[in-house]
Amino acid sequence: MEKTVETVLQSADAVVLLINDVNINGAASKYLPSGKSQSEVNDEIQKNVFHLETVLAYDGSSITKPDVAGSSADKSSYTAAITTGKNYITANS
Repeated sequence: MEKTVETVLQSADAVVLLINDVNINGAASKYLPSGKSQSEVNDEIQKNVFHLETVLAYDGSSITKPDVAGSSADKSSYTAAITTGKNYITANS
């Protein structure tokens, strides 16, 4: 199934929600299973930051990777979540 920039970014919205909620609530985030250690929370945030960075780099090279990088769509919430995630990891390492 061909994906569009819009559908890819809509899917990435869940990642933004997770990162922002963990930034506020830490391991108690409703998006994480309970009982995670800080190291596990940091790993989860890193995985999601990497996912956002990967999605934002999509270059239209396949039907599953539309040209997100070249799109004029507003990507500010995704880049902000990347920064928030990286800052969270730094502050909680």
